[in-house]
Amino acid sequence: MTPRDNLRATLVAIIWGANFVVIDEGLKGFPPFLLLTVRFTLVAFPLIFFVPKPGPWRQILLIGAFLSLGQFTLLYLALHLGMPAGLASLLVQAQVICTIAIARVVLKERPTRQQFTGVMIGIVGLSVLVVGHGPDTPLGPVALAIGACVCWAIGNVFMRRSEITSGFGLTVWSAVLVPIPSLALALLINGPHAIGHAVSHVGWLTVGSTLYTVIGASLFGYGIWNSLLSRYPVGSVVPFTLLVPIVGIATAWIVLGQEPTVTELIGGIILLAGVATATLQRPGARPVLSNDDPYPSSAPPAPPPLDCQLSPSPASPA
Repeated sequence: MTPRDNLRATLVAIIWGANFVVIDEGLKGFPPFLLLTVRFTLVAFPLIFFVPKPGPWRQILLIGAFLSLGQFTLLYLALHLGMPAGLASLLVQAQVICTIAIARVVLKERPTRQQFTGVMIGIVGLSVLVVGHGPDTPLGPVALAIGACVCWAIGNVFMRRSEITSGFGLTVWSAVLVPIPSLALALLINGPHAIGHAVSHVGWLTVGSTLYTVIGASLFGYGIWNSLLSRYPVGSVVPFTLLVPIVGIATAWIVLGQEPTVTELIGGIILLAGVATATLQRPGARPVLSNDDPYPSSAPPAPPPLDCQLSPSPASPA
């Protein structure tokens, strides 16, 4: 990846890391599925009337079913049931392992030795962080968070193998899949009276949380993320999400007073080392880019990928 795209991926990881605390705060005013409904309604409308459809409906709906509906339905429910925001940001990073493993089978993308080493170091750091966080969280929310990470990984791979090149367009159009099922779940679980009361008593904290998740985490974050997945092998992109728990724990410390332990700090340092190993280019190495760059940079066109790099699937996407 180019230095500019490395910075983009890092910025997305920072936004997503803080997003766990933002969602947790928003859930104090809205039931989980109502908050999810509002978020993705605002992601889709009114932009869907101005942003061109990025690809075939089948691919949009397939990616959206996992990357948007599946992932966030499980994540919001886990946070609602008591999953600490900092720990949630840790657990969902198992998607790095899942994504690379699924891509190896489905896309035949083999990580380089450097990427594999970096991911393994990151997994060690992630394990240290989880151990340092303690076993106080109930099993149910943990299982839901892991389910969210599996949905994220499957969505990443579907994105990579699709013909979609506009990450922003996919973010907008795939969002239409979420509001109706999530609203139905909100009405079924919470009932019309509770939903009506929440809407009529909405506070500024909930409004601010929703705007952050819509503009920052979804439109900006997933717009860039999906575009990177359409242009680079998944092994070059997904290790950046290992930065998310560091930001998540730091934000939970600052905002919620959840002070990290010494073990968590050590794990964070190991995680950073893993991300650096997996993503920093060796001297003289050149990034693999597709011809269609939705976020163009000044970098020169890259040569065909070497055998030691992950080879893109015949139909590239994101």
